[in-house]
Amino acid sequence: MSANDDVRRGRGESMIREAAARYESVDASRVNEWLADFLPSAPAAVLDVGAGSGRDAAWLASLGYDVVAVEPDRVMREEMRRWHPDSHLELISDRLPDMAKTFRSGLSFDFILVNAVWMFVAPGVRERAFRKLVTLLKPRGVIALTLREGPMEAGRGMHPVSVQEIEQLARRHGAYVERVSEDVDFLGRSRITWKQIVVRLPDDGTGALPLVRRVVLNDNKSSTYKLALLRVLCRIANGTPGFARETGEHVNVPLGIAALYWIRLYLPLLLRDMPQNPTNRYGFVRLGFANKALDQLRDTAEYDLRVGMHVGADRRGAVHRALLDACDTIARMPATYMTYADGRPILPAAPRRSRLPTELVLNEAYFASFGTLSVPTHLWRALQRYSVWIEPALVEEWIGLTTRYARSQGRTLDEAELRQAMRWSEPEREVAVARNRALALLEGGQLFCVWTGNRLRGRNIDIDHCFPWSAWPCDDLWNLLPAQRTVNQHRKREFLPDDSTLRGASDRIMDWWESAYGSESVLDERFRLEALARLPTLDRSNFDLADIFDAMSLQRLRLARDQRIPEWNGIAD
Repeated sequence: MSANDDVRRGRGESMIREAAARYESVDASRVNEWLADFLPSAPAAVLDVGAGSGRDAAWLASLGYDVVAVEPDRVMREEMRRWHPDSHLELISDRLPDMAKTFRSGLSFDFILVNAVWMFVAPGVRERAFRKLVTLLKPRGVIALTLREGPMEAGRGMHPVSVQEIEQLARRHGAYVERVSEDVDFLGRSRITWKQIVVRLPDDGTGALPLVRRVVLNDNKSSTYKLALLRVLCRIANGTPGFARETGEHVNVPLGIAALYWIRLYLPLLLRDMPQNPTNRYGFVRLGFANKALDQLRDTAEYDLRVGMHVGADRRGAVHRALLDACDTIARMPATYMTYADGRPILPAAPRRSRLPTELVLNEAYFASFGTLSVPTHLWRALQRYSVWIEPALVEEWIGLTTRYARSQGRTLDEAELRQAMRWSEPEREVAVARNRALALLEGGQLFCVWTGNRLRGRNIDIDHCFPWSAWPCDDLWNLLPAQRTVNQHRKREFLPDDSTLRGASDRIMDWWESAYGSESVLDERFRLEALARLPTLDRSNFDLADIFDAMSLQRLRLARDQRIPEWNGIAD
């Protein structure tokens, strides 16, 4: 970079810092007074898009909201931290129209603020940008926008805006403009005024939930395949969303992981002779994907077929063949026959003939080698938000269908056994790897409780699930943290650490990750693969421990908001 480039960059940074100071010179409560009737009851999840210096985001946080601030400019993010060092803000480097990291987080919001931002969104991508905002919004949620009216500033990338355009975009996306008002420019520019627009999303607004209800309750089903595919997607959306990739109107899921979860759902049913269509009377008979390869896996525990598993040479061929057969069945059957009213497939599949690798690892690259399954974005979001309610409905319908098939064959099934077979196989609590690493570190030096900072000793050490097992079963290495036994068992227990507690422990958590796994290549690979699968905001090609912590913090917010897990304040305790 030349000296002139350095000068130009320095001037640009100086201008951004001056702009931040101007924004901060205006009282946020005064600028945002018009929002009083539309802000949700706290606590609620709020998104500030184009947060700038953080003035509005910090004000919203002071009202008791969980605030995610999106700001693409590095210097402005630095200014946000400088102006508001004590505000509890989740900060994401992201921008319209893609909002890729925010979307991957799985979070949904009660309120979205787009203040003095829309004029920087090019007209050609506004349809996409608005769709992303609506997709991130909860039912009955609000998008509040301010539109600048007056002369545009040269060189700042501004474009004309209008209330009419927002009204049209709202109608196209199942929303409506609830109020339009006008105010002066609070920086004192006489030729500039601001339109203030409130857009509301009625009910679900996307049609995803009625679509799911139709498939569950009304579609003709000659087998359980449609229910199975929806349940598979619930599991992926909730458990491994990091493998999904958004492309326009759809989210692409690796077909291989859908097949893996498909096998895990069906194996316990087939081993117990639970019929999956009217002619499937005995186990693996008359099911397209249930053949010799799957039969060779009958002694394999469902959870042994897990993400990150290295498959031994003795089972490598059977696993690969079983996945190919499951992919073929998914693509030919439910992905083809689950359709909209006009006959278009809801979940189009693009299978590929994956080749058996020399070393078989159940990771993202391997799953992607089987092709893709495309999920409409609005349906994917619904599965992320509501799988805790959708999946039980799928299970009940599946149980009813299996029972009817058995009755048509003159058989009576044991309902308790059927329900047991329908349960998703979760791992047993398994903390041995983390505990062994903790004990090894104790032998070589010191180890500290992530929550209190107190020194740990062999007799008082526990391995704590940061996000409680009872609400979110996860034995990923990043979720297992060393803690004092009394703190883990008597104070934190089955609670979710609140925002201030997790932030207060950030340095100790990252120190633990580095010392426990960073020097062990096999463990480091597992640690990073598990983080990529579970924490969808990570940049798959470039992330460090701080990025994992930030993604973990966003996941904490999602669990707090979507599942309402009781929180623990370790600082006040």
